[in-house]
Amino acid sequence: MPKLTIADLQKIKDQTRRATQLREGAGRAKVTVHMGTCGIAAGARTIMDTLLEVMTEEDVSDVIITTSGCAGLCSREPMATVEMAKEAPVKYVDLTPAKIREIFSGHIMGGQIVTDYALALGSERVH
Repeated sequence: MPKLTIADLQKIKDQTRRATQLREGAGRAKVTVHMGTCGIAAGARTIMDTLLEVMTEEDVSDVIITTSGCAGLCSREPMATVEMAKEAPVKYVDLTPAKIREIFSGHIMGGQIVTDYALALGSERVH
């Protein structure tokens, strides 16, 4: 077994921090990519891959990326929901890699909802 390097240890630290943030609900934002069978068929995996790629490119570690099943709007897939701290969630629809990059830049990093791709503001949860 090869010896661990400082870079290896840093990578383990970063992975552990991300996992801890996910459990504790910390972070600047949470992005849920809806990955029911309809979402996957429409390209949700590409949307997820693009989000992870952008986070690596931008060196962002305080955004939680997660998945869910079907959101019930198959004709509008692929979809993602962006939840910023203390703000109502925003559901984005008909996504492409270019659109999710714009949403990441404008909404997640810039704090401005990208209305061109937003379907709804708020949550369908009952309190």
